[in-house]
Amino acid sequence: MGTTQLESVPEPKYWHLRTVLSEALDSEFSVGEILPNERDLAARFGVARATLRQALEQLELEGRLQRRRGVGTTVAPPRVGVAVGTEQHAWPSAADDAWQLADCTQAVPPAAVVTALETGADEPVHIVRRTRVSHGRPVAAELLYVPAASVPDLSAIDAPSGPARARAVLRELQRLELEGEDRAVELGSASAEDAKELDRLPGAPVLVVTTRFFAEGRTAALSVALYRADTCRLTFGDSGKVEIHHGPERQAS
Repeated sequence: MGTTQLESVPEPKYWHLRTVLSEALDSEFSVGEILPNERDLAARFGVARATLRQALEQLELEGRLQRRRGVGTTVAPPRVGVAVGTEQHAWPSAADDAWQLADCTQAVPPAAVVTALETGADEPVHIVRRTRVSHGRPVAAELLYVPAASVPDLSAIDAPSGPARARAVLRELQRLELEGEDRAVELGSASAEDAKELDRLPGAPVLVVTTRFFAEGRTAALSVALYRADTCRLTFGDSGKVEIHHGPERQAS
């Protein structure tokens, strides 16, 4: 990567540096290659390390770079193409659902979830944890919040936690007639726990997909799924699916 003069450009320094770095990634680096350390890069481009970090963070957000725990900053592979959502009006764990059940516990959810579910402030709900792996690497983690009122017959299930309990919760949930759902996507950052599950560093950008499932005139379940922003690009198709594309011209099946 060659040096560049940033003082005279009208755009922010970090944005111009991001453009220069992006071009260098295309011409001088291969997928998985480790970038020089921040001190060397900052010296090479004549910028403050804070400016360099802004440029690197932007490239990570765009999926060009990955910060890997114990490795450093590497050139990211192309985004993988995986189907994120199911057809509308389908409960989680339908026949084509690619999520893997990990655990199920009972606990009082965060305040925002309590508000969405309209449960009591101290009322525990079933929390199903699921993960998604594509091409051998984790791409998403989900927490599905299910009020006890949505699965009234679950008391007959002996398993207090674990995948068996999760399967039972989803099986009982599917007994309800799904009336509809809505979905929202926003940008977030991974907590320490989320980052560990997604093989990212704390604070790494994630796409937060929140889905509310409606039955019997109320919110019967709430899904909060975190997708790696360096791996996934979400689009909404005419079918109501959420899809991930490899790139501008290549649509995931």
